[in-house]
Amino acid sequence: MTSHAPARLADIAAQAEVSEATVSRVLNGKSGVATATRLRVLAALDVLGYERPARARQRSAGLVGLVVPELTNPIFPAFAQVIEQALAGYGYTPVLGSTQMPGGATEDELVDQLVGRGVTGFIFLSGLHADLSADPGRYTKLAGRSVPFVLINGFNDRISAPFVSPDDRAAAVMAVGHLRELGHRRIGLAVGPSRFVPARRKAQGFAEAVGADNGAGPPPVEHTLFTVEGGHAAALALLEAGCTGIVCGSDMMALGAVRAARERGLEVPRQVSVVGYDDSVLNSFTDPPLTTVRQPVRAMANAAVQALLEALGGSPVADTEFVFQPELVVRGSTAQAPG
Repeated sequence: MTSHAPARLADIAAQAEVSEATVSRVLNGKSGVATATRLRVLAALDVLGYERPARARQRSAGLVGLVVPELTNPIFPAFAQVIEQALAGYGYTPVLGSTQMPGGATEDELVDQLVGRGVTGFIFLSGLHADLSADPGRYTKLAGRSVPFVLINGFNDRISAPFVSPDDRAAAVMAVGHLRELGHRRIGLAVGPSRFVPARRKAQGFAEAVGADNGAGPPPVEHTLFTVEGGHAAALALLEAGCTGIVCGSDMMALGAVRAARERGLEVPRQVSVVGYDDSVLNSFTDPPLTTVRQPVRAMANAAVQALLEALGGSPVADTEFVFQPELVVRGSTAQAPG
């Protein structure tokens, strides 16, 4: 609840770890205060429950659209939070739009609506750019409207723009390597539809890492949806194929795989090991805590914001892919292979 009592300079200064004179300058909208210091004072106001005075409220440098597929998968809110914080730090106002809400707008409709409301730049996260069956011409048209944009997760050489991606191929190699070290010989992959670039890259990395040495035949790969239900269905097929280790294309899929194993009367990780991908915030609290490959969310989000800010500022930005290395996080869903 917001307090309407006068803000005490001493309390705010103590909370922000700055001088009372600095607090006074910020509250009165005076210049000469570093951006980081100013943000610290404003954060102290928020923590203490004081309203920000009108003079201290930063005038928006412009609106930036952040387009995500959906918000039920924790990885998308994680990206959105970092991107919004980074944009706000530079004075930009983020406008969040989701394309898979029931009855919601398509990506094209959402872009048109946001441009019509004054959005001057976009960051697309796992959008249609990642779908190789989608028409890339929509992004050419957006560039033709002099609206810069940056694309996260899903490189497409038919689109001229800065891309920010994790190394999906390396992620699959890491996951397979971890299971190999634990003695697993029959390893399967549960991943999204092959028309999506991240799924295709993970499948390529998986095939390279497994090679011909995968127990009783070629490496089984199940292409399904990036959801709990998709992981459940894929895992049932992989378990039927004799897999003792399952690499998943997302943490949501991994949770579905754990459920499938239990339905078959198998213990995770004693009889079946499961590796996820993303490292969602709740992974430490799942049963068992989920071994996963962590997407470098903060580094990727900040890189996307920096690229967009350069474009908004009129600086030339390379139409290239910035690739970030993932990290294996070992928890309780993987163990030595049975037998």
